[in-house]
Amino acid sequence: MESIVTLTAENIDDEHICCAIADKKCAQGYQAKKDWLATQFPNGYVFKKGDVRGKVFIEYVPAEHAWVPVDAPNYLLINCFWVSGKYKGKGNGKKLFEECMADAKGKDGVIVVTGKTKQPFMSDKRFFKKQGFELLDVAPPYFELWGKRFSEGSPVPAFKESAKTGECSVRDGLAVFYTNACPFTEYYVEDLVRVATARGKNITVTKFTSKEEAQAHCVPYTNYTVFNDGKFVTQRILSEKEFDKVFGT
Repeated sequence: MESIVTLTAENIDDEHICCAIADKKCAQGYQAKKDWLATQFPNGYVFKKGDVRGKVFIEYVPAEHAWVPVDAPNYLLINCFWVSGKYKGKGNGKKLFEECMADAKGKDGVIVVTGKTKQPFMSDKRFFKKQGFELLDVAPPYFELWGKRFSEGSPVPAFKESAKTGECSVRDGLAVFYTNACPFTEYYVEDLVRVATARGKNITVTKFTSKEEAQAHCVPYTNYTVFNDGKFVTQRILSEKEFDKVFGT
């Protein structure tokens, strides 16, 4: 990775966003993610990537503007951080992380939502532990909030209490909540509806269209979450095969 590109309102039409670059079935979600990013830039949202055609990027935002249910005033929240394929193990992740830390000057620290164990579509906490992050809070069934506080006097971030219930208001059948912060969600939500309906399951779809809606979610992850009879099931984006594996049909 020779250089780092920062997406802006001026260049986003000409730059790729790393995920779903050539995935035709996710073309609608790909554009929706670009449109979503354009609305978030005025709130201090940052998307930086390697100047390569691959998944080498980091996204972060002032926590008060994050589409995540956390109480963390004056912190940056890392929303998505991914280095894959041939670009792993070459220091590219560290370079992107250092960009975030440089932008965090004047803040009280940096936070990230992870899983207790490695979870699909979520950052691996092991990287952050190596960078001096500490565990700050937990939420069922396996969500963790890790953070690097810049001084002992910095306030301690936490998940909102509403995000610790693990239960949504839809008590009958399946429910999926999602945002356009991920380019894969539009297609796979539509596919989830198709698969669930074909298997005779009721399904309710809720798309978060504002940070206020996302910040009130009942689990700490908001890009894509699936519930069954009100209980959280997974944040894994489900293909038809994975649906059958999870629900045993």
